[in-house]
Amino acid sequence: MPSGLVALLDDIATLAKATASSLDDIAAGAVKASSKAVGVVIDDTAVTPQYVQGLSPDRELPIIRRIAKGSLINKLFIILPVALALTWLAPWALPVLLIAGGSYLCFEGGEKVLSALKLLPHHGAGTRPEEGSATAPQEVERRIVASATRTDLVLSSEIMLVSMAGLTGESAPRRVAILIAVAFFMTFFVYGLVAVLVKMDDFGLRLARAGAPEGEAADPMENRPGPVDNVGRVIVRAMPRVFRAIGVVGTVAMLWVGGHLVIESLAELGATGPHHVVAAAEHAIAGVGGFAQWCAESFLSGVFGLALGGFLALAWALLRRLAHRGH
Repeated sequence: MPSGLVALLDDIATLAKATASSLDDIAAGAVKASSKAVGVVIDDTAVTPQYVQGLSPDRELPIIRRIAKGSLINKLFIILPVALALTWLAPWALPVLLIAGGSYLCFEGGEKVLSALKLLPHHGAGTRPEEGSATAPQEVERRIVASATRTDLVLSSEIMLVSMAGLTGESAPRRVAILIAVAFFMTFFVYGLVAVLVKMDDFGLRLARAGAPEGEAADPMENRPGPVDNVGRVIVRAMPRVFRAIGVVGTVAMLWVGGHLVIESLAELGATGPHHVVAAAEHAIAGVGGFAQWCAESFLSGVFGLALGGFLALAWALLRRLAHRGH
């Protein structure tokens, strides 16, 4: 074989190895960056199924698909360019953006806690027309998708900003590649999981009907012998509790992540008081172990997030009430 061809093949092999290594690094960076946005991801997973509740089962997946498409457009063509432009033109803006994003997470979590304690009125999604309205199904779906996409714009902004915060040491091209990977990974993960959760009750109903005699329109929740029937009924009864549990975990995670973001970003801007309190608590239990330190940091971040979020939620409720009186 001519030496030139051997050299060319060797160069191609070397380039392929370098490309594979780079892709592995980008994938690892995307997973690491995505892990920091766990609170927003859990909340997104808990919020999205609300938009398809009460709709025809055959329209649930198409609507989730449209919302997922809008979410990907939000991340790739709105949030990512704006965030990158700000970090390149005004690097000092990232801590400010993270404080704003963390405060919003705390606000959302605080509002949910206060609503659960009956200290604030509960605010629903407000995406569905009134009962008995003559709105066409296509228009109802369009409104649902538009409202869900607007909500996703906020949640996706949080995901991308939180992910970007962990990439300050990366080069610009690498940062862009990792954030694009994060956008795709998060979108497919969140909405894939939402699709599974939304269809679980239908799956459970099918299993619950499996033991009914052919041609019999029995109540799927009626007790009949058979392991398949029992599994189906367990799934149907469990799904409301699963969604409630996801909502609780999402609220706790939002307060923890939001509080942590605000504390760390304030410290970067010179306001180190909250950071010193957390650091002192971690130092006090340093001998217990790393997990205990992490628990202490997470707990204090959550308490800080709840205090900040509760204050913001009450202030916002007061402003809305004053504005309503003004009209």
